[in-house]
Amino acid sequence: MINELNKGAILIISGPSGCGKSSLLKKFYEHFTNYYFSISTTTRAPRIGEVHGIDYFFVTKEEFEEDIKNNNFLEYARVHDNYYGTSMKPINQALNEQRLVIFDIDVQGHDLVRKKLNDITTSVFITTPTLNELEKRLIKRNTDTETIIQNRLKNAKIELESLDKYDYFILNDDLDVASKKLISIGHASMIKASLFSKQVIIENWIG
Repeated sequence: MINELNKGAILIISGPSGCGKSSLLKKFYEHFTNYYFSISTTTRAPRIGEVHGIDYFFVTKEEFEEDIKNNNFLEYARVHDNYYGTSMKPINQALNEQRLVIFDIDVQGHDLVRKKLNDITTSVFITTPTLNELEKRLIKRNTDTETIIQNRLKNAKIELESLDKYDYFILNDDLDVASKKLISIGHASMIKASLFSKQVIIENWIG
């Protein structure tokens, strides 16, 4: 249960693969320490090097299904006989600790969080100045096949059509400049949540 008068905020970060979200977040974490990065819960076994509570929350099928019954998931899906989902339990805990909860999710995930937690949510869409620049970065990182790169570029065009749903927009052309903007947005999201709390107080006074 979220304490409406004493809670944190949610910051959604979206953008195409290759736009530099991970690099921006590393810079962000150097200046904004009171945060919780939302990670998924899964019933699949940990892979080599994966750590519980860092890469995923690893649980049993029985534990996952019990949380489904108790409506403890923001969203979930079953993929190849394993469950994956976003548990509200660590999110609620972080919010009640007045922390900034960060989601790195796609446009569909953004819409879902907005639908359920809009009052305390701020969102930012991050991308490169041009599609050609995005393609160059994807090629440079040398982790995907040409087919995958083309699919990522196709998806990027589709995601950009949802730009007007977001509160802020950052062109990640200069990492230092873009990271300063993201840090400012992070602070703004906490202010937004505090303003919502003020509205709750007013409503309580009015009765």
